[in-house]
Amino acid sequence: MYGNIREHLQNELSKIREAGLYKNERIIVSSQDAVIMLDSGKEVLNFCANNYLGLSNHPELISAAKSALDSHGYGMSSVRFICGTTDIHKELEKRISNFFGTDDTILYAACFDANGGIFEPLFSEEDVIISDVLNHASIIDGVRLSKARRLRYKNVDMIDLEDQLQKSLDSRFRVIVTDGVFSMDGNVAPIDEIVRLAEKYDALVMVDECHSAGVVGDTGRGVTEKFKVRGEVDIITGTLGKAFGGAVGGFTTGRKEIIDILRQRSRPYLFSNSLPPAVVGAGIRIFEIMAETTEFQDRLHWNTNYFVNKILEAGFDIKPTKSAICAVMLYDAKLSQHFANLLLKEGIYVTGFYYPVVPDGQARIRVQLSASHKKEHLDKAITAFTKIGKELGVLK
Repeated sequence: MYGNIREHLQNELSKIREAGLYKNERIIVSSQDAVIMLDSGKEVLNFCANNYLGLSNHPELISAAKSALDSHGYGMSSVRFICGTTDIHKELEKRISNFFGTDDTILYAACFDANGGIFEPLFSEEDVIISDVLNHASIIDGVRLSKARRLRYKNVDMIDLEDQLQKSLDSRFRVIVTDGVFSMDGNVAPIDEIVRLAEKYDALVMVDECHSAGVVGDTGRGVTEKFKVRGEVDIITGTLGKAFGGAVGGFTTGRKEIIDILRQRSRPYLFSNSLPPAVVGAGIRIFEIMAETTEFQDRLHWNTNYFVNKILEAGFDIKPTKSAICAVMLYDAKLSQHFANLLLKEGIYVTGFYYPVVPDGQARIRVQLSASHKKEHLDKAITAFTKIGKELGVLK
C-alpha cells in the first residue's frame, strides 16, 4: 500500500534537496541560552532563538516549575471543562489579563491553537475577516476554518486596509487581524492607526502579540503599549513560547464575552489537554518578574539597537525593524544556507530562511537578539557577518 506514495515522496524530497531548500535540523545538547552546545561538542553563539528576554533557562522559572510539579503533579490528563482546571491555571489567566489590560484570558496548548480556535466560534458567512498579507501561518489556517468571507490588505498599508473596510460595509461583523510584529521582517503593525480605522468603520481588532509581547513597548506590554492604545484592542493572542520563558502554551486575552464564547465553543480549547502545571507555575512567575522590573527589556532594547546599527554600518541590506528581529537580506535561497553554514563555522548559530517560509526571491538570515547576549557576543557576530559577507560578495 505504501509503495506508490513512497516513490512520490522520495521524488519530492529529491527535488527539495536539488533546489537547495532541504531543512536540516542541528542538535543542541545544552539549555537554551546565548551560548549553546551542539552535539558535535562545539559551543556557538545562538542568534536565532525566540528567547528575547533570556528567560528560557532562568533559575527562578526553573524553581517555579519544580514547585508546581511538586504541588500539582506532572500532567492534567484532562481538558479544561472536565477536570483540567486548577487554581494555578486561573491565576495565570488573571496575570495575563492584568499584563495586557484586558477583561479575561483563555489558555491554549500553543498560540497556533489560539489562532486556530478563534475565528470559527465567532464569525459566520455573514461576517468578514480582513487580514494583513504577511500574517502568521497560524492565523491563515485559523481563518480557513471559518465560513466568514476573507479579505486581505497589503502589509501595514492603511490605505489598502481602509479600501477593504469600505468593500465590506454590507457585512454583519468585521474583524481586522494583524501580527503585532511580523516575524520574518521585524516590522511593527501601526495599531493606533488600525484602531482608528476600526472605530470609523465599526470593526473589531485582533492582534497576534507572539513576537511583540515582552519585546515592544517600554515595559514589554506589546504594540498596544507602544502605540498607546492599551485596552482598546478587542482580541490579543500570544504565546509563552517566546519572550515569556520559551516553553509551550498560548493564550487569547480580550473582551469578556469573547473569552466566554471561546470557552464554550473553541475546539482546540475544548479538545486539548490542559497546560501542564510546570509550564503554568513558571508562567505565573514570569508575569511576576515582568511586574517587578524592566531590566530584561532594557537590556534587549540596547542589544537590538547596537546590533542593527552596526550591521547597517557594515553595509548589509536589512528590513526596517522596530523589534528584536533583524532580517539580513540575501535574496537567494542557496546563498542564505551557505552563508548560515559559514557563520556556524565562525561560532554563530543562525538559520537561512527561504521560500516557502518567505516569498520566493526574498531569502534572508533572520537574526534574533536576546537580553542574554553580551556586548562581546554581538561584536563577534557582527565581525563574522562582515567577514563572510565580503568573502561571498554580499558586501563590497
